[in-house]
Amino acid sequence: MGAALALGFADPVLGSQGVFRAVMDALARPGSVRELPSQLTPPAPLTPELAAVALTLADHEAPLWLDASLAAAPAVAEYLRFHTGAPIVADPKAAAFALVSDPAALPAFEAFALGTPDYPDRSTTLVLALDTLDGGPALTLAGPGVKDTALLRAAPLPPGFPARWAANRALFPRGVDLILTAPGWVAGLPRSATILEG
Repeated sequence: MGAALALGFADPVLGSQGVFRAVMDALARPGSVRELPSQLTPPAPLTPELAAVALTLADHEAPLWLDASLAAAPAVAEYLRFHTGAPIVADPKAAAFALVSDPAALPAFEAFALGTPDYPDRSTTLVLALDTLDGGPALTLAGPGVKDTALLRAAPLPPGFPARWAANRALFPRGVDLILTAPGWVAGLPRSATILEG
């Protein structure tokens, strides 16, 4: 079996259920870090965590956008199409999920679908591959799902991230949501979360 057809979840139901629970819990409790079980070995530079989220959330009705690093590896698109049935789109505004392996080169949030006043859920969820969720500069979070405040230490985040996030938060209920992954872990930053400092 070639790299493009590397195996998905050994047990698709149990594998996707575990990832789904971790991602939903992380989004419901901004700043919390949850274990993300994944035994996947997708083609590089797709990380096991990006692959696990994509295989769990994407399908034929949820198109995927790949950043430049991922799009440059044809085996990545073949792997994702094979295991999810999701179309790979070139226009980030057409994507339900955007997979980002190089956060430093992340386009402006406005490049993605931000939803509409009537359908704010029709926005893109960005899934970022980071190095760490507990070793970066501290961002203080507040908002729904956070008791008082919470600290998020994700790195590397895109340049100017606090200001970019403040502009995204100002669009609420529109805006993008972020799923942040690091080796073995996941955290969530929903559009309802506010960065107080960082």
